[in-house]
Amino acid sequence: MNRTTQSLIAGTAALAALTGVAALMAPDASGTDTGATSAVQLPVERTSLLCPTPSNSDLAETSYTSFTPVTKGAGSGGKAELRVAAPESDEGKDADDSDRRSDKPVLKPAAPGRPATGESSGSEAPALIGTAEGRYAPGWTVQATTEIAAGSGRGLQGVNCTAPDTEFWFPAASTAADRTDYVHLTNPDDSAAVVDIELYGKDGALKSEVGEGITVKPHASEPVLLSTLTEAEQTNLTVHVSVRSGRVGAAVQALDDELGGDWLAAATDPAGSLVLPGLPKDAKEVRLVLFTPGDADADLKVRLASPSGLITPAGHETVHVKAGMTTAVDLGDLTRGEAGSLVLTPTDRSVPVVAAARVVRGRAGAEETAFVPATSPVSTRATCVGNTAKGTTLSLTAPLGTAKVKVTASAGSEGGATATKTYTIKAGTTQDVEAPVPSGAKGTYALTVEPEGGTVYATRMLRATGDVQGFTVQTLPDDRGMVAVPEADEDLAVLQR
Repeated sequence: MNRTTQSLIAGTAALAALTGVAALMAPDASGTDTGATSAVQLPVERTSLLCPTPSNSDLAETSYTSFTPVTKGAGSGGKAELRVAAPESDEGKDADDSDRRSDKPVLKPAAPGRPATGESSGSEAPALIGTAEGRYAPGWTVQATTEIAAGSGRGLQGVNCTAPDTEFWFPAASTAADRTDYVHLTNPDDSAAVVDIELYGKDGALKSEVGEGITVKPHASEPVLLSTLTEAEQTNLTVHVSVRSGRVGAAVQALDDELGGDWLAAATDPAGSLVLPGLPKDAKEVRLVLFTPGDADADLKVRLASPSGLITPAGHETVHVKAGMTTAVDLGDLTRGEAGSLVLTPTDRSVPVVAAARVVRGRAGAEETAFVPATSPVSTRATCVGNTAKGTTLSLTAPLGTAKVKVTASAGSEGGATATKTYTIKAGTTQDVEAPVPSGAKGTYALTVEPEGGTVYATRMLRATGDVQGFTVQTLPDDRGMVAVPEADEDLAVLQR
């Protein structure tokens, strides 16, 4: 990351910190003027989302679902659309191919409050670049869900289309012989992005000059095979994507020859305490992968937030993470038939860490894999799409204190009426809740999660209901539909300075 980008990020972080302090330091109830200015939560007016190429398998069947929650104050205008991203290399493409890519949106979302869906088949499904404006922007969520009948990565794969950014961390990637992992980079802007990919194994950074200065052309998507960046075979890797110029969307597609595969979403930013919510209750294997990017080692207490409270796993009470090295801990069938979430806290001093868990489910000979990265809590609202009554499990975690949560099911993509339920999640527990289903539901539907008190983390698991026996897990961080805008008053004195 260059100095200009670092300075910009530092400035933005400082502004965000000041905004947060301003929001907390509101005038007291006595009416005394403290001089602080409160922030107002307003709907965002523009959202960008980037969807990676869903699969290179000819057997892939991909469904796209788009949804915008109805948001008070969002106005009445605007639009949203998903267009095909150009492949990184256009050499050899004729004019008809170019025109087809840019002619019209491949999916034009329905009005807020109702999902819109689309489908594609085979290995030709492209990466997509999406933009939403006006009332379509707040909380806009798009997911691609792919079923693959056979071959490497067979099963169910799901990925939330991501907002562009300048830095991403992916613990739990791999260059092992039985894994084929790609980092997908998608550039939404009119100028090229320059990206560095760093790999960290059990002994530290892996030497790779190929991962430096990767150029992603404007409005293009580039899959980068991790095994082309290093000759080392590493079972557990941490991938760091940093952008020197521009911005990209990034996600890792992890394909296993025997254990299926899924998308690995970026973990939340390095932090001293982390939560990995919503481990499947019937997980056969759970592997925790951690990395600390600083110069200091980290020592973490490992606990499982179960339906009855926080439990310390026998034999895995703590984990030591060496600075700059990837650490993996096999936790076995940790959940033992109950909903659970991993809660990681410092044993002593706080050292920033990133983490993700690889989860294996299924009967012998038909196992499938998914990933649960550490994520952030739902501050205002989180949204997940593509749900079905029989194939969806919603998991809610309250690691700090009792939380009250409202969950709303949207109308179905083909009809039905909304439904709402409210849940109380006790302190230190994880609950797989019976999520609401739209009355008269037809098609798939969205779920929105809104805390009404306390800190809550959320995860959604989808299970395949057709011929393919698989599952996919998505954590539900805040959908960033609202933004804090400090209130400002006119100050004519500035004209005299």
